[in-house]
Amino acid sequence: MKTKFFIIRLLFFLFLTACSTAEPASTNTAVGPLTLTVMVHDSFAVSDDVIAAFEQANNVKVQFLASGDAGSAVNKAALSKEAPLADVFYGVDNTFLSRALDEGIFEPYNSPLLEKIPAQFKLDPLNQALPVDFGDVCLNYDVSYFSEKNLTPPANLEDLLKPAYRGLLVVENPATSSPGLAFLFATIGHFGEAGYLDFWQGLVDQNVKVVNDWETAYYTDFSRWGGQYPLVVSYGSSPPFEMIFAEEPLEAPPTAAITTDGSCFRQIEFVGILKGTQNHDLAEKFVDFMLSPTFQEDIPLQMYVFPVNPDAQLDATFVQYLSLPENPIVLDPAEIAKHREDWIQAWTDLVLR
Repeated sequence: MKTKFFIIRLLFFLFLTACSTAEPASTNTAVGPLTLTVMVHDSFAVSDDVIAAFEQANNVKVQFLASGDAGSAVNKAALSKEAPLADVFYGVDNTFLSRALDEGIFEPYNSPLLEKIPAQFKLDPLNQALPVDFGDVCLNYDVSYFSEKNLTPPANLEDLLKPAYRGLLVVENPATSSPGLAFLFATIGHFGEAGYLDFWQGLVDQNVKVVNDWETAYYTDFSRWGGQYPLVVSYGSSPPFEMIFAEEPLEAPPTAAITTDGSCFRQIEFVGILKGTQNHDLAEKFVDFMLSPTFQEDIPLQMYVFPVNPDAQLDATFVQYLSLPENPIVLDPAEIAKHREDWIQAWTDLVLR
């Protein structure tokens, strides 16, 4: 018994000694950076040094989770909302915004940088989804073609139905292409639900060509790149990009965008904090970072869209050659969510029958 009692006392003494001499765990254990996961669409891109600046300032490692196109990404976020795959979701646009909000995947966040953002980009009054960038889907034309043919380019959508432009237009399928869907929305916004199919019937009669994606329309069928069609559905930003990425210096863009009232559809992309994040403070900081000039100024040359923060400075080429529509089409996201599939099906039945 005495031996057992002695052993117990000895062990207790050793335990007290260890506790009194041990240093606190916080000084012995190196604390590494946290990881912030950001769900994005497959077209997301950002400069390494821009993200590195955020990581260093906040002792965090940013991990991007590519999740398909905007629609696919929304689906993934909705299906995993009980156990979110990420902390932040960037890339839902105004064609899928209503669905994301209805699914309740975002937490409201009133970023202090929102006061910088023009009201036209703020489509969610609860600030669950905060605007980051925008781009306009517009008709583009090959300048040299119309000059050589001594033909005036069309000024608006109605002009496309004139005999002079028969067989000159290539568009993308709205069921398979984001700009194709945006152009369909432009025609719905301009002609209304009662008139857009009549317009498309006119394009069919004009021998419009339909392809599945923007790359085929622009780089295969557009006459600027060797195709047979001098009119193409592309972006309002395409002409300055033709200048910036030209292999040889150009004096002027070889293409131009048609930006008259009602001719373009404005796409706006948003970011939101996913409900259930365990990194709420860091998620807020990342949203603020995306709205700051540092990130906003990186957007155009990375993703070919434009900053919503007017404090962001654009490349001089954009300032000189970018033509922004004064009155682009912007449809109510709730109306898009309600009718999207019916509009696409009606278009398919008419144009691809």
